[in-house]
Formats: sequence, structure tokens, C-alpha cells
Amino acid sequence: MPDRRRRRAGTARQTGRRRATFLAERLGLALRESRRAVGLRQVDAADRAGVSQPFWSFAERGGGRTATLETLAACAAAVGTELAAFLQAAPGADLPRDMEHLRRQQLIVALARTGGWTARPERPIDPDARRSRSIDVELERAKNREIAVVEVIDLLTDGGDAMRGLADKLAAVRREAPAGWTVAGLLILRATARNRVTVRDLADLFGARFTAKSTAWLRALSDPAAGMPSTDGFAWSTVAGDRLYPARLG
Repeated sequence: MPDRRRRRAGTARQTGRRRATFLAERLGLALRESRRAVGLRQVDAADRAGVSQPFWSFAERGGGRTATLETLAACAAAVGTELAAFLQAAPGADLPRDMEHLRRQQLIVALARTGGWTARPERPIDPDARRSRSIDVELERAKNREIAVVEVIDLLTDGGDAMRGLADKLAAVRREAPAGWTVAGLLILRATARNRVTVRDLADLFGARFTAKSTAWLRALSDPAAGMPSTDGFAWSTVAGDRLYPARLG
């Protein structure tokens, strides 16, 4: 009987080692992708997590099998996510390519619901086209005769294009809006290190383009009694996509 128990334990241990190696490899890949998505170097992510850069590199290569859960959770938090999110994803079932974008759209829809808005995600602005352009989230509050055009940017690769795209969609909505309705735009930008540096370096430009206070915009989204600003605004979303917060442009 003791020998049988030892054999069973040995088999379970080997299985556990193989599964732990598989999970460590998945975790390493997820850490690398998440770190790149937030624009961090390995040394910066390691510093946030309280580990060394060589350990971080080792973990990204799938070597975190023997690390403590606390250490792995700290590494996940350093790149704006949770360890559970890495482990719960089904093996071989990738998340949607635009998952970060979808998270922010969902966040806006949920927040705006508390403010009495009706949301229309991916609202087409030229439906007759074979591949229509669309508004990330169009919000309407009929009681106040307000329409908000909300655009979400995950990575600001072309700032001018983002500004022109928002203006173009606003023009399309204004052409269709009933007389007397207020139509204005809100740009939501993911607060990655790269995006923050870009906005900091172009603060005067962003301030001139987005003249409404972001605090007023965020209040209007969540408070039925708060009127929407009449001019365009800009606000940040957290890297994890779980919260919006004001942008301060100097």
C-alpha cells in the first residue's frame, strides 16, 4: 500500500510539474504582451513589481514556475492586469484582437447608463458604404437634447488622424441631429506610458483642440443632472480599462 501511494504521488507530481510549466509559459507570454501594450521596458516593469530585470526576463521566457503566487501577482499588477485574468483564459482560445478597445467601450456604456444616456456602440455614419465607418460609442440623452460622440484610442499612432476622425464623425452626426440639440465629442485615450508622453509633449495642441474640462465631461456621463459640455473634451482611461479619469493639460 505505501508503495502504491508513493507511485500515485509521483505520477501526480510529474503531472503537476508539466501543468505548472505550461501555465508558466502562458504567463510569460501574457506578461510580455501586456508589458508591450502599456509601453514599458522590462527594467521598468520589474521595478514596479519589485523584482529584478533578469527575473522579469526569465519569467517572460516561461521560467516563473517556481515563483510564489505573490511575486507573479505583483508582476501582473505591474503591467495593469491581474494574475487571475492570465490563468482563467482558456488554453488556445485567444481574446479578441481588439479586447482593450472593447473594454473601454463597455466602460463608457456602463458609466453613461448611470447618467441617463442611451448608448449605441459602433454606430455607422455611412451605412450605405460597403465597409462603413463607425462611432465607437454614440450617446444620446433625449431629455436634455444631447448627443455625445465618444471615440476611444488605445495607442496614439497618428494624433492628427484621431482629431480629424472625431471631427468628421461629429459633422456627420450634426447633419442628422434634430434642430436645437447639442452635439459634442469626447476622446478617451488609454493612459499608457507612451500615450502620456505624447500628450505631455503636445499639451498645448491638445488643450487647444479639446477645450472642455474633462471633469465636466465625466460628470455629465455619470450624473443625470449634469449637462454635457458644448465643446469637445479629452479624458484618460486606466491601462486596465476599469476607470476613466480627468486629463490635465497644463
